[in-house]
Amino acid sequence: MVTPHSGGRPLRPHPPAIVLGLDSAINLSIIRELGQKDVPVIGVGTAATSMAAASRHCSQAIIRPAGPIMSWMPDIVRRTGAMALFAVSETDLLQLASGPKYIGKCQVLTPRLEQLQRALSKSDTLSAARKLGFDVPQTWQPRAGEDFAARIAEQTFPAIAKWDNPNDILPLLEEAGLKWEKAEFVSNAGQLDRLLDRFQTIGRWPLIQSYCDGVGLGQMLYMRRDRATLRFQHVRLHEWPPEGGVSTLCYNEPLHQHQAQMKLSERLLQELEWEGPAMVEYRYDAARKRYWLMEVNGRYWGSLPLTRHCDTLFAWEAYRRSVLGQVVDAPVGRQDIIQARYMIPETKRLMRLLIRRSRVNERVAEYSRLQELRSYLADFVRPNMRYYVFDKDDTGPFYQDIRNMVGKIFKGGRHDPR
Repeated sequence: MVTPHSGGRPLRPHPPAIVLGLDSAINLSIIRELGQKDVPVIGVGTAATSMAAASRHCSQAIIRPAGPIMSWMPDIVRRTGAMALFAVSETDLLQLASGPKYIGKCQVLTPRLEQLQRALSKSDTLSAARKLGFDVPQTWQPRAGEDFAARIAEQTFPAIAKWDNPNDILPLLEEAGLKWEKAEFVSNAGQLDRLLDRFQTIGRWPLIQSYCDGVGLGQMLYMRRDRATLRFQHVRLHEWPPEGGVSTLCYNEPLHQHQAQMKLSERLLQELEWEGPAMVEYRYDAARKRYWLMEVNGRYWGSLPLTRHCDTLFAWEAYRRSVLGQVVDAPVGRQDIIQARYMIPETKRLMRLLIRRSRVNERVAEYSRLQELRSYLADFVRPNMRYYVFDKDDTGPFYQDIRNMVGKIFKGGRHDPR
């Protein structure tokens, strides 16, 4: 099924691009980036009512066929004449990573399997980072046969539990009826003992990392032939859930800040032989000027809409270099402070904080309910505030997202902001 979006616009000069996925703010941002540069964008999603399909920059919305990507993608490429393929979800990236780099003349702009596996493995990333002199949190990977009691006694608290490679563990958790959590906050030895006991049935356990004070700092780079051709950085102010997860409020950090760390981030991506976009994530302790490496996000990241609002266009960088053959470095984007928020999960975060205390580290989670509410309302009138989904020049996705959310509520489902 193909839905055209014409609107009487003139023919565009650039070859079309395909974006896999139409349900997230990340996909929407890629579509808007390319569309604003006069690239016809074909979106492939699971439903005609998908949020990003309502964008005026989505030239066609195609319902995703069943089966492996390579069983149906060549036909879509042939019919549309697409010259570039973008993907966001790790499931899609893993499928494409082991396939060809080209489908006909269409370039698959996703990482290759060896690169992707290194980036997805937190333990491999941390190991490479240690060799380069990065500060990394105390990290323990529990394994069968270890003396858990002894290791728990050595563990510092609070701590965070997160899976080394979520894609490997998700099928096992699902089969065992266990819930996957992106990150779990662990306050003490008793909580850690209970958490480890929960996963005895599958014989696999999450990484246990000491909690690092500070704010979330993300340094984004586009790597091309062993060097960064585009850079951006942001600071996370809010997340959903509050314990750690999707960025719901963030702002750009000017590039004259953290310059030495940006060079280290580039060095790490060189060590990982990375090509394309990636975000190097830190906890930054400003008081001690320390950068604790958390992970490398080897795909387009959740706060990509902020980079677009700051005129730093990572999807366009991939397209113009790969498809158009442009080699001149992109101009530096806006350096004045812009904030962006993801309204539905940001509202859920506020509700959580108003209704009950968060389980976030008690040393940093003291907050005033009234202050949180005031800040949430004041953000609506901040002149430098932008939004992940709402855009006054492209309102369709916002209204479609609201319709989808209301529909899920009436059907008894839950809206997933990721």
